[in-house]
Amino acid sequence: MIDSHSATLRAETIERSSLYNKDLAPVPGERRVWRTYNYAALWISMSVNIPTYMLASGMIAGGMNWRQALFTVFLGNVLVLIPMLLNAHAGAKYGIPFPVFARASFGVLGANVPAILRALVACGWFGIQSWIGGEAINAMIVALAPSWARFSSGPAICFIFFWLLNVLVILRGIARPRNFRPSANSSASLSRRSPASSVSGPPSR
Repeated sequence: MIDSHSATLRAETIERSSLYNKDLAPVPGERRVWRTYNYAALWISMSVNIPTYMLASGMIAGGMNWRQALFTVFLGNVLVLIPMLLNAHAGAKYGIPFPVFARASFGVLGANVPAILRALVACGWFGIQSWIGGEAINAMIVALAPSWARFSSGPAICFIFFWLLNVLVILRGIARPRNFRPSANSSASLSRRSPASSVSGPPSR
């Protein structure tokens, strides 16, 4: 009885702290439903995408053969995976977000620096991915309606549309990408053979 009362008081004290909010609170164990397959599918979908194809095709255009380009992309993703796993271990095991985890190394105020730097990199990469996705949508529209190519604002509109699609997924929560990735990864090879996947030109571009 006393222990339960003390635990309640400690929880109330933490929740009243200026360092606490619902976004920074640890995720309870019953809500941590991601398993090895989900993390592996997430990593694969982050590695096997249109920017990766563009990177490999750029290497081939620069003089590499397809084996060298494929190995270079694979090696780069494996090297990036190592610090990603080390950085994400605490969050996956204890359910704490990165800004809270960073406090152990940088302090309460200092943790804002890596958190902001990480957010800036994420914003930049999100913009790159959204522009490429918007270009893909624009290419599909041009293939279906060639007159769309004369519309100078077409790429920008497609960029905004693709950006809004991503925001919609974010607003609906992380569980949506978790449920979507298995089917998305299994259909990746089919999508490469679809007519829409061939409208953007030869792979070396």
